[in-house]
Amino acid sequence: MAASMLSLSSLLFFFFLISSPISHSRETNASDFKIVEATVEEIQAAFSRNDLTSSQLVDLYLRRIQELNPVLRAVLEVNPDARDEAEQADRERRGGELVGALHGIPVMLKESIGSKDKMNTTAGSYALLGSKVARDAHVTKRLREAGAVILGKASLSEWYSGRSSEAPENWCARGGYATNPYVEGGSTCGSSFGSAISVATNMVAVSLGTETDGSIICPADRSSVVGIKPTVGLTSRAGVIPISPRQDSIG
Repeated sequence: MAASMLSLSSLLFFFFLISSPISHSRETNASDFKIVEATVEEIQAAFSRNDLTSSQLVDLYLRRIQELNPVLRAVLEVNPDARDEAEQADRERRGGELVGALHGIPVMLKESIGSKDKMNTTAGSYALLGSKVARDAHVTKRLREAGAVILGKASLSEWYSGRSSEAPENWCARGGYATNPYVEGGSTCGSSFGSAISVATNMVAVSLGTETDGSIICPADRSSVVGIKPTVGLTSRAGVIPISPRQDSIG
């Protein structure tokens, strides 16, 4: 990343989209690990104590997605290679090869952020379904280099609500109507709603979204999580479906 840009791993260290902390489990059995409200730091501590593996964590999140997403509609698809990526992170950890604070941590990407894998990058539209990106988005590449596990793709308002000014804010052609995790029928607000909802409901610990005009901050507010929009230009937008070069930011 250029010298003028923040390190993605350092950026994400402060960008954990987490709800207000509550009591956390200190159980030593991975099957008893309390995924609810677990922070990245706590997950890394569990890894270090051998109380939890990345593979077990991915399975926990996948079960949460299976249980909750049919109602919330926050996740468009899961990465079919997520378990393989987690197993690789576990092997590296056992071999003493740690690459940073995100090593083995599952991360959800807004579905407009490119990933050269078996998942789609469509901005929520059927028009691009099945198309393949030429390469990872720069932020996706940096996440992989930091050892993160790409867990899946989060829903968003189709084409960032650019298809129609009358489209509901929580509508995605591929995912359907997303549900506010706290108030049934409440606003999800802003195009990064899937990224916010997935964290608020503990389907993942951290996610990436995009903002042009309130699309990170507003969904974070509605889902009661922390969302940070970096100053435009501090994070690379390469490989991310754009709206405005003067306003787009990844956070």
